[in-house]
Amino acid sequence: MYDYRPMYGGAFYDPEPAGGQVTSLTLYSGPDRATTVTATGPATRLRAGVYRFALPDVPAGRYWATVVFTPSQGAQPVQDQSVRLDLPLGLGLVTSPEAVATELGATLPLTAEQRDDLLTAIRKAQADVVGYLGQPVIPRIVTGSALAPRWNGELEDVDTWPFETDDLVHVVSYRERQDGTYDVDFLLGLDGAAVEPVVRYVTTHAAETERNRPGGVGAQGRRVSSVSAEGQSISYEAEPTAGQAGALPTLDSLSRWKRRLFQPLNQPARAPWPYSSSRGRR
Repeated sequence: MYDYRPMYGGAFYDPEPAGGQVTSLTLYSGPDRATTVTATGPATRLRAGVYRFALPDVPAGRYWATVVFTPSQGAQPVQDQSVRLDLPLGLGLVTSPEAVATELGATLPLTAEQRDDLLTAIRKAQADVVGYLGQPVIPRIVTGSALAPRWNGELEDVDTWPFETDDLVHVVSYRERQDGTYDVDFLLGLDGAAVEPVVRYVTTHAAETERNRPGGVGAQGRRVSSVSAEGQSISYEAEPTAGQAGALPTLDSLSRWKRRLFQPLNQPARAPWPYSSSRGRR
């Protein structure tokens, strides 16, 4: 499955309320989009601005795609050629072996052995992120059964439903039951694949780990800047320091998504009003 967000006029757009439709997705083997691999469609609307395609089985690798949709009823079809897919999806990772290979400058397509090595490097980098943030970077889907909306609002809005959680939560889909209630699928937790700083950290650190691993994909060891004529001295390139262009991102760059732990302070009971202030001391 691939969840697509239509792009129209440089902004995310939902065509269905205007009578439009997301009609097809075509996969190509190269960025020139000359050789067609397969096509699928139409898409199913999950929620406002999100449409799901059922992808056919294709070999693992990188594909370029074109999505066709009509922005409104009677309008001419629009082609979105900004889509690039690294398949298969749904591996529980925030990035792909192809993205890491591109960072390394390795040639695509990958062999099965290269793909396995890069998957291992991704899992290691992703584990570092999970340890720092104190929470998983892969969300989970929880279904609430027989829920009645609190008010007649947008059913895609999580506040519409009587569902309490301390995690980040989004409505994925909902299905009406015969008694007027709904079964609602909620996405709980941090969706790291949708957070660009998380994706960049995992991708670049997985690439750097593999680059410095003996025999790794794209392994080069330390970058040599010069060697003396006699071969008796070697100079290495200095890596950019944190904050400079080209430097590896640090875990501190992800602090915004770090789980915060709160512990209530034990305070003595206050005397009743009017013998004490109406506000508690902090």
